Amino acid sequence: MKKLKFIMLPLLMLALMAMKSDKPAYRIFDKTGQETLYKNLLHDAMQADVVLFGELHNNPICHWLQLELTRDLYAARGQSLVLGAEMFENDNQLLIDEYLRGDIRQRNFESEVRLWNNYQTDYKPLLEFAKDSGLRFIATNIPRRYASVVHQRGFEGLDSLSDEAKKFLPPLPIPYDPEHPAYKAMLDMMGDMPGDHSNDNLPKAQAIKDATMGWYILQNLDLEPNELFLHFNGAYHCGNYGSICWYIKNLNPEIKMITISSVEQDNIDKLDDENKKTADYTILIPSTMTKTY
Repeated sequence: MKKLKFIMLPLLMLALMAMKSDKPAYRIFDKTGQETLYKNLLHDAMQADVVLFGELHNNPICHWLQLELTRDLYAARGQSLVLGAEMFENDNQLLIDEYLRGDIRQRNFESEVRLWNNYQTDYKPLLEFAKDSGLRFIATNIPRRYASVVHQRGFEGLDSLSDEAKKFLPPLPIPYDPEHPAYKAMLDMMGDMPGDHSNDNLPKAQAIKDATMGWYILQNLDLEPNELFLHFNGAYHCGNYGSICWYIKNLNPEIKMITISSVEQDNIDKLDDENKKTADYTILIPSTMTKTY
């Protein structure tokens, strides 16, 4: 009996190892839910005017792939590549430009710009790549103080801002559809929760961010020399071809745009139905993936 156990244990271990022969950190799926390859994503990205890379903010796979895609697009498109991100507010553009030109020191830049907590690990590599490569990097997001105005007083609150403040906003009034899926879902999610966040202004505050990012992307994209704008944002800002996508298409329906979404699942062998058809490409990542914060 002991001899049989001695033989069976290695066989059992081999069987388990065969079943767990690979542990991929991610898989890529197209919008139909079929698994595809990174090279296909890269090919389509190179043909676009705008690429919206929707990330999970604390996911290291997203940030690594953002840097890899940036490197590969730069290798193919050179100086026609423009980078931009939700994570930088547009009133900090002067500081970004000064840093990229080498006018100010890194220490001064990082102490004065409003940086996200995960800047050092997740976004600094992108900005440093832009600096080393001579690329423009555009701060596309609205200053948070003005998004807060919308949250408190609705879009009407923006009318009282000075002309100087309005330079950081898209042209007013912005179009807004309360039935837009992303904004309607936000209200539905809040339900009957009490407090400041359970009001109609919450999705409006999200919408002014989307509208500002869409406006700044187009304002900093020159289609004549065939530029490509690679934009980094939370996946919810471009999911289901809405939000930023909606505002860009509203301003220029002819823009060639692809979207990349990022999702986590317990099982990454296939894309769950609810995650299909939400983006041109979906990066599927194990829910057990370590986080950057």
